[in-house]
Amino acid sequence: MSDNLKILGDARWIPHGFDAGSNSDSGMITFIRIDRDRLAEPAFLADADASSGTQPVAIPIEQIAAANIPQVPLNYIFHTAFCRSTLLTRALENPGLSAGLSEPGIFAKIGNANPEVISQVSRLVARPWDVCEKGDDKVVFVKPTNHANALIPALMQAKPDARAILMTNPLPSFLTAVLRKGMMGRRWARMLYLEVMGYAGMDLGMQAKEQFAMTDLQAAGLAWFLNQRYFDALQRKYGDRVRVLDGDVFGADPAKILECIGKFANVPIDATRAMDIASGPVFTMDAKTGEDFAVKSTRDAAATQSAVVEDEIAKIGEWIGMIADQAGLTIPVPHNLS
Repeated sequence: MSDNLKILGDARWIPHGFDAGSNSDSGMITFIRIDRDRLAEPAFLADADASSGTQPVAIPIEQIAAANIPQVPLNYIFHTAFCRSTLLTRALENPGLSAGLSEPGIFAKIGNANPEVISQVSRLVARPWDVCEKGDDKVVFVKPTNHANALIPALMQAKPDARAILMTNPLPSFLTAVLRKGMMGRRWARMLYLEVMGYAGMDLGMQAKEQFAMTDLQAAGLAWFLNQRYFDALQRKYGDRVRVLDGDVFGADPAKILECIGKFANVPIDATRAMDIASGPVFTMDAKTGEDFAVKSTRDAAATQSAVVEDEIAKIGEWIGMIADQAGLTIPVPHNLS
């Protein structure tokens, strides 16, 4: 028991897995211990292994709920994929200022969990991280996988003081990113369309045969559109607790956006601090792979740019635009983080 309480009070033991067991009112959360340096690495925390010399530990939900768990303000970064959300999270991983958690594994495991489990996960990811020579972290930023977006209302309800950045980007940027992933990216896009239709769907007036006949990029475009519609509804529901961030705007002027996030999340990121972060090493490498950013960008552009691709993306943009007009929706959801 005492060892479990130490684990629950230590943010380095991150929630990693969930087993509902035979009793739907309980279950176990599995924790792995990682070093603080792991937060700054490109790979997602869902792919993390326990630090050397430690083993995963499972703790019952009832024990977690009864524990006195230290908390700091929690900010989520919810996203529509391929919009620089990983880069933003890494930029906000700044000891003495804020902790940035990129896709902890737990969020992919609790999709069907009851509200009590989601509540306890919210408490666990809001724990303060290590004390360092610069002082305690002021807040935690957590970026769940976009495949956990169905959980957003439950996560916001579980932590009424939590704030969220809803991060997205224009349709051409999203479709180009899908193309860069090759065959698996196209398959991913079709799966994403089916997934989003499950929790944020609408009647598109298409029979099953028509949907099956869609191109991969048409399916990707509809998935993107449904996410825009979902984010628009979330913004209306949560008001001042959320802000919309255009990933392309962030890419064009990261220092300004970091300063705006500081104001929104009550983190001391002034213009000087924001510029220091934006000119740092995080912005010189690809956020997911650690590869040189300029080299990777040049290779990606060469692999995806062609007149055929540009024509297809333009046509899908026109089609999605007509659907948005009929739905009375401005797309993408307007950026309002300022």
